[in-house]
Amino acid sequence: MESSKCRKSAKLEALTLLLVALIQFFCTINAQQPGEDGWESAHATFYGDMTGNDTMQGACGYGDLFQQGYGLETTALSVALFNDGRACGGCYQIMCYNTTWCVQKNNAPLSIHVTATNLCPANYSKPNENWCNPPLKHFDLSQPMFRTIAEYKAGIVPVLYRRVQCAKKGGIKFEIKGNPWWISVLVYNVGGVGVVKDVKVKGSNTSSWLPMDRKWGQIWVTEARLVGQGMSFQVTTTDGKMAQSDNVVPSNWKFGDNYEGKQIK
Repeated sequence: MESSKCRKSAKLEALTLLLVALIQFFCTINAQQPGEDGWESAHATFYGDMTGNDTMQGACGYGDLFQQGYGLETTALSVALFNDGRACGGCYQIMCYNTTWCVQKNNAPLSIHVTATNLCPANYSKPNENWCNPPLKHFDLSQPMFRTIAEYKAGIVPVLYRRVQCAKKGGIKFEIKGNPWWISVLVYNVGGVGVVKDVKVKGSNTSSWLPMDRKWGQIWVTEARLVGQGMSFQVTTTDGKMAQSDNVVPSNWKFGDNYEGKQIK
């Protein structure tokens, strides 16, 4: 009699655990549908090895991503997402979706947060074989990021993605390049939405703010003669927020120098 009760109790416990697992599974799936909570569908692959060396430099104008604070948490964007470099610096949450290749924890797919630092170029000679051709939405991740959410041998997986806020340490960084006739500034480590739409500069001897032009990616240029002047910057992101860094660059600056200003709040 006691043995029969134990078997019934064990069966009931097993059924309860199965029911809980099924509820968790369906809740997970329902919470990760395209179109809900900002999630959209795309695909993801990877480039480079586990060291991330091949992901350095790139079409956004960034250099050593480790020194600049981005590390391995980066992605190249397909042409449709890159928007001629206007998406550089944007941050995304990405998770593997609807495939057996997804890496899971507690029956839920893992997600990653990455910053857009490069372009995955189109190949129009192969219109049906290149995932980065428009109008496809595609993420070419660093290999460590891809292997966080999907198995290596999958190669390419469907994903869900959404834009998120960029959590950056310290203030906005400015790297000064160019020559005495024009100055280019790489603007990086931008918080908030992460994507810069406008940069203005003011020299210590100029009377007003001067607009800078986007050269490519997040490199901004001016033909104003600012050598020998201290510089201040206004950086405005695509959501309209602006950070003003007064006198952030001293008058004795040199080409190749890096300076840190205020952060987007």
